[in-house]
Amino acid sequence: MQSLLMILDLILSVVWFFVIAHVIMSWLISFQVLNVRQQFVAQIWYGLNRLLEPMYAPIRRILPPMGGLDLAPLIVLLGIMVIRIVVSNNIGYM
Repeated sequence: MQSLLMILDLILSVVWFFVIAHVIMSWLISFQVLNVRQQFVAQIWYGLNRLLEPMYAPIRRILPPMGGLDLAPLIVLLGIMVIRIVVSNNIGYM
């Protein structure tokens, strides 16, 4: 059972990394440091969007419009932290 929890922690760590990379990349694109017309940048950007949009979409439906401010990545990161805390606190019971 502990190995399953370690695999879950690994998956959560990878998702955490992808969300952080997506947020940083969106800032760099917004400030025109990165150009989406470059093929490599575009492939990474669209790949991250396709991976993370299924997590962001339900959250965006619940959150009110914030005038260009997207809080969905923050909510996803908080959710990952909550799951990690719950799993680590209950690992002794399994």
